[in-house]
Amino acid sequence: MTRAVVATGLGAVGPWGVGVEALAGCLAQGATRPVVVDRSAGYHAPGGARTALTASGLDLSALVPPASARRMSPPARFAVAALRLALADAGLANADHERTGIVVGTAFGPAFVTEQLLIQLLRQGPEAASPAAFTESVASASAAQMAMAVGARGPNLAITQRETSDLAALAEGARLVATGAAERVLVAAVDEMIPLLHAVLDRFRALARPGADGAEVARPFDRRRDGFLAAEGAAVVVLEAEPDALGRGARPLARLAGVVRGFDASAPAWDWGTGSGPLAATLARGLRRAGVAPGSIDLVVSGASGARRGDRLEAGVLTTLFGQRLPAVVAPKGTVGEPGGAHLAAALLAASGRAIGPTRGFEEPDPELGLRPSVAEKLPAPRRTLVSALASGGAATWVVLDAPEPSPARAV
Repeated sequence: MTRAVVATGLGAVGPWGVGVEALAGCLAQGATRPVVVDRSAGYHAPGGARTALTASGLDLSALVPPASARRMSPPARFAVAALRLALADAGLANADHERTGIVVGTAFGPAFVTEQLLIQLLRQGPEAASPAAFTESVASASAAQMAMAVGARGPNLAITQRETSDLAALAEGARLVATGAAERVLVAAVDEMIPLLHAVLDRFRALARPGADGAEVARPFDRRRDGFLAAEGAAVVVLEAEPDALGRGARPLARLAGVVRGFDASAPAWDWGTGSGPLAATLARGLRRAGVAPGSIDLVVSGASGARRGDRLEAGVLTTLFGQRLPAVVAPKGTVGEPGGAHLAAALLAASGRAIGPTRGFEEPDPELGLRPSVAEKLPAPRRTLVSALASGGAATWVVLDAPEPSPARAV
């Protein structure tokens, strides 16, 4: 027997600030501005991307005490800060977490600590490697620090699925709650962006390039798109069984109406594939199993980021599934970048009616795609939202979120 799953809390930190209020304002106003990445180490190629959306200047001391923070990698600090915000949002700040699980999705893991560990190994030999640095270099480090921060003793795991890491973690967290393996699950999406990682992504031509005016702009679905904006940060979602949440008086943000996972067999390990048709068929079958008719979906929160082939694949899946009845599509990564958890947080804000931002960066339709994302400053609150994430390498995850039942308005 499985149980219905709802999201009851959301916390987020990133380049736009601390808390979902700051993120909602960023999505509405497009206020976040990239900063120039340190290029002094010589990693970057000439003429490449120069900027990223970084969160290094955030003051998280009220959420992560300095005595604890000094033992954490930067992404772990982001994750623990977002965790405390999410628990407060859910009304669980003082709850017992004996049966609380944690699932973290991360595209790249703790990049800074890993770089420092490798420098030790290469310059001084393996005997010089710091055991403390190693424990914070693994992808699951943030999950472990989150568990220690609140005493969570349920299932604890990390998922690395590149661009779909956030939704893959949400899907796994929902499974743990639905099957009763955990009383509740704290789902995190977290990443950091250091100069070395930024340079590597740029050398693979994954990042948006400087335009004639020098600006680097992510342009989801746009004809002139040439890459995404690198970003960092964290988002945490609290998942609970619906009867448990309602029984304690919680007001859910959204109900998980369906989860679909797929894989594009045409994708090479380093790039997106061309299997939009098979992926759309997989999604259609998954929606049928969940009892979700495509026509009942009135908003798509797309993972399109400005990647040339990635956005083409995303558009192909959506237009094949919906045909001429394509609902409104928004792509928040045009504002908040990739990765860093903000896509997951933006999807929950949109599905709950708390904030839906336009697709920033889109100006010129691409005739090859046949899709125009919404650039409207305001959209009606959706009843049912499809959240989409396709990854280079072939992974794919979709989640359907239903709006909460009518109740007194939650403050953003």
